[in-house]
Amino acid sequence: MPRIALYPGSFDPVTNGHLDVVRHAVALCDRLVVTIGVQHAKQPLFSIEERLKMVSEVFGPIAARAGCALEATTHDNLTVVAAQKNGATIMIRGLRDGTDLDYEMQLAGMNEAMAPEVHTVFVPASATVRPITATLVRQIAGMGGDVSAFVPPSVAASLRTKFVR
Repeated sequence: MPRIALYPGSFDPVTNGHLDVVRHAVALCDRLVVTIGVQHAKQPLFSIEERLKMVSEVFGPIAARAGCALEATTHDNLTVVAAQKNGATIMIRGLRDGTDLDYEMQLAGMNEAMAPEVHTVFVPASATVRPITATLVRQIAGMGGDVSAFVPPSVAASLRTKFVR
């Protein structure tokens, strides 16, 4: 039976932190489903189509090198329901610090109550990517700062295009 993992997020944009989590996640499963949560009340910087493209372009080669199938998709319901719909028994969650851990533990407990067959696996961020958040990347890029140390090159180029001055 293949091991299927779900890695949810907004990926607005994809960061080196996300990349770090994927590098670890592909070693844990045969198929990694990266799902972008769609929240109609939020106004993301990148469209769903742009984010799906980013996810496939950036994560695809890493998954292929690991022999792991990658699927990029979206969901607009509970993440644990998305895991069930995709046949995932593993939910991948990245952790940067203790604040993340507190929140993610609560989320994992609620998810376990709703879907005991879906097991949350926490992936601690490598030291070099711990401070990176998509929110900070967007803010820095929006103010004309160089984000090339925080995102893959293709994402940095997309950000420069979004924030042409």
